[in-house]
Amino acid sequence: MPYLMFCIGCVFFIFSVSVLNLMHTQILDYQIVRILSLHRIEWLDVIAKGLSDLGSMPFVLIFTTLWCAYWLRIRQYAIVTTIILAVSGSSIIGWTLKWYFDRPRPASIYHMVNSYGASFPSGHSVSAATLACLAMMIYRQHQHFRSIALIACIWFILMGISRVYLGVHYPTDVLAGWGIGFLWAALIWLGFIRIHMSKKQFNF
Repeated sequence: MPYLMFCIGCVFFIFSVSVLNLMHTQILDYQIVRILSLHRIEWLDVIAKGLSDLGSMPFVLIFTTLWCAYWLRIRQYAIVTTIILAVSGSSIIGWTLKWYFDRPRPASIYHMVNSYGASFPSGHSVSAATLACLAMMIYRQHQHFRSIALIACIWFILMGISRVYLGVHYPTDVLAGWGIGFLWAALIWLGFIRIHMSKKQFNF
């Protein structure tokens, strides 16, 4: 599974960077944001804004802390280290790339929530993809893995779509965010956790 996540992340990120400065892609990005802004629905607005709050850094930090606390309680230190490295690392990479590409966000007339920093990549999408990837890899042997994987996929997909719907990101920003989250989480897993897997530390 980590190899699959890595490959998916590579495809998403390389594609989004490759087409970032193409005129046709920029036009398509803009058109998607504009079309969604013209077809907003009140109850979807509420959901999208709720997802924006849930994907914010304060919530991610709270969720990550509670998740780590659970694994610390049962002395699974390898998992705790992986979660911390994956979440913090992907966030740092995301903000570094924001500074490097410095892509302006969509026009403020489309914004439904406050936004900070540059547009590319989407920070919410980075965090959502990182957490989703971690959940799918950590619980890959759990008896309810399919349900966990389904929820994880729905989580990161909806988070990404909501950022475009709210008018604060382009689709390519979201795609890049997903790519970074998957890439980094998979790399951390492959480089560290697999060593501990051989020691049979994962028991569900």
